[in-house]
Formats: sequence, structure tokens, C-alpha cells
Amino acid sequence: MKIGGIYSFKQGQEIIEEEYVAELAQVQEVIAAVDGSLYKTKVSQEKTMPGKKLYKPSSLNRAFSREFEVRQWQKYKVLCDYPTEFYTTDYEPFTQIRGAYREMDFVKNRVGVEVQFGKYAFMVYNVCAKMTIFHREGVIDVGIEIVPLKELASEMSTGVSYFEQFVWDLEHRGIADIDIPVLILGITV
Repeated sequence: MKIGGIYSFKQGQEIIEEEYVAELAQVQEVIAAVDGSLYKTKVSQEKTMPGKKLYKPSSLNRAFSREFEVRQWQKYKVLCDYPTEFYTTDYEPFTQIRGAYREMDFVKNRVGVEVQFGKYAFMVYNVCAKMTIFHREGVIDVGIEIVPLKELASEMSTGVSYFEQFVWDLEHRGIADIDIPVLILGITV
């Protein structure tokens, strides 16, 4: 696959290119190593494109995982100990919540990477919530979000978000004090 779009959120590109050169090089190697054409295997059953061959996000995600793992990037989980003091006095939870966690796709040397071929809300969550949480937990200092360009998303199931839409929203949202530097990479086959 190849990088066709680059967006620097809160100086993510500048900081990563200056302080995390080796990690950025590995992310670029991973993207180049994934042969996206191998994963156009899903046959659409959607009304708008019945029978059309589409890229399969789960297969693409596994391919990225293999490439990151070869380069010793690790998944990282933070266990969630959900508070109970906010329940009302007349509410009794039916069960205790156990084993809940948040997970970063890949972490190495304080760089967090998320690969997202899903719905729009997940892209926003990754950059504006999850990466901030992992930063506050002392796991990462910067993030890299890998998302499809519109060209690639058009060859996936309906509802998959894309780089151009994500960048527009981040530009119009602005930057908050709690945001961390993130490099957003738009990819295509």
C-alpha cells in the first residue's frame, strides 16, 4: 500500500519526523509491505453494490498486525476500573463489570499507532479520546493514525470513513489543550 495523504494534527508530523525518525520509518515500511490487492476478497451483499468485490477490512487489519509484530510493535491494554459512585441510590447494577479495557493497536518507544478501516466515530475516538487516555496513562507521547483515502474507502463496505472527511472535521474542530500530537496518514492501494 502507499501513503497518499498526510495531515499533521497539533504538529504531529513535525514532532514525529524530528524525535521519532526510526519509528516513523518502520510505520512507512509496514504500509509499503502490505499488498492491499490481496485483500479485495469480500463479495458485497449490500443493496447498492450487490456482488461487487470489496477490500475486506478485517483481513487488511490482520496484514498490518503481522507487519507491525515483525518489527516488535506491541498491542497495549489499559484495564478499566469503572467507578460505581455515580450510580443513583435507586439503581442496583445487575452485575459487576469485570475485565473491561482499552487497547492501543501498536506501541513502540512511546509512539502509539492505530489502524482504522471502520466507521467515522472510531477515527475521531482514536485521536481525540483514546490517544489522550494512553498519554495520560504514561504509555505514549505521540500518535499515528492510519486511515484509508476516499479512493480506498469507496472500494469497501458503505460507512467506512476516510482521510479527507476526517481531516475536514479535525480542521473545523480545532485543537484542545488535552490533545496530543498525531500524524494522520491516508493510504490507498
